[in-house]
Amino acid sequence: MKDKKHLNVAAAVVMADGKYLCMQRTRSELSYITEHWEFPGGKIENGEDPKHTLEREIKEEMDWNIKVGRCLGTVEHEYPDFSITLTAYECTPGEGDFKLLEHLDSRWLTKAELPQLNWTEADRKLLSLL
Repeated sequence: MKDKKHLNVAAAVVMADGKYLCMQRTRSELSYITEHWEFPGGKIENGEDPKHTLEREIKEEMDWNIKVGRCLGTVEHEYPDFSITLTAYECTPGEGDFKLLEHLDSRWLTKAELPQLNWTEADRKLLSLL
């Protein structure tokens, strides 16, 4: 049996006007993450600073600039096909609106509203850091 792939991922916890930006993932072959909600972000490349990862990924996936602030914390999760180390950063939005280039939907929700979404399990763990 081959080893499970391990991903190091950075997540942008973007907050504005007392609400958090939540993004809905696209459909995939992995039922446990398909169309689930997440904080935007992406894989940290070898040798890449996680803050740079977030700036790059948000620009690629949303055509948007954000300001990356302090680290909120890190969570670990084992999915059936891979494991993940997910590190969250407090972020503020840049100018203008983002585009849904790689997500199905987006919502701005208060902290109290966040649990109502069908989160990926790793991102659900991040809710306790907010």
